[in-house]
Amino acid sequence: MTSTARRMFELLEPICLVTFFADECNDELAALGHRTYWDGYFASRAAPLGRVPAEVVHAAFYNFAEGEVARHIPSAWETIPPDASVAARERGSAASLRRILGDELAGSPGLVRAADLTAKAATSAPTAGRMMYAGMRTLPMPSDPAARLWHCATMLREHRGDGHIAALVGARISGAEAHILSALDMGIHPPESFGRVHHLPKTRLAAVMNGLRERGLVDSDGHFTDAGRELKQHIETLTDELAAAPYEALSAAELDELIAALEPITARLVATGSR
Repeated sequence: MTSTARRMFELLEPICLVTFFADECNDELAALGHRTYWDGYFASRAAPLGRVPAEVVHAAFYNFAEGEVARHIPSAWETIPPDASVAARERGSAASLRRILGDELAGSPGLVRAADLTAKAATSAPTAGRMMYAGMRTLPMPSDPAARLWHCATMLREHRGDGHIAALVGARISGAEAHILSALDMGIHPPESFGRVHHLPKTRLAAVMNGLRERGLVDSDGHFTDAGRELKQHIETLTDELAAAPYEALSAAELDELIAALEPITARLVATGSR
């Protein structure tokens, strides 16, 4: 099921990305009164956890620098309840999905079937040790097919993310170090220029790079060593293994049907950059 988990990630990720790349979600969150993109991001994504302090959100999200979450949580919830933020995220994401796909795809029997099968997978996995996934499981299932497809794809994304964090923790790779390894895997050099970390203080970035060099994962020029590349591959393989459980609820025929139904949807989203 490892290869299945990787294939499903490739098919579902563009559906989830409309939340971050398309305008509708941000517009809905701004209309609620969230002052910035990041206020809306943290408030809506963390909302299924309830009114938890910044330290809990920081732990659950894992890959943000110290203090970044605290700039938005809990202040983003002071006048806007968490349930309003998560509802706005769903409305905006579903609207962007319908716009990008157009009437032909958004209203097709294939999308309805994809939503139903994705829901079957997304509601089948154990929640133990899966904080973000468990939070998403507490939310009501949307009746609208486009919203249901987005909701369940996002639930599976959080399930995969929880497993990825477990893999990183097991490999003793911090959130900042994970971004550096990802940058190198994408061919970005110097990896400190990667958009997820370039804003960090230079002393902090230097400490991260020095730590990776001391462990023999990065060489003196800031490139992967063989050990670093091997560890990155191990983390990705383990992430796929840990992401496989939801798809075990589907028969082989259902899985084939889901992949076939998702392929044209994903192709349209990829062609537009999920915008």
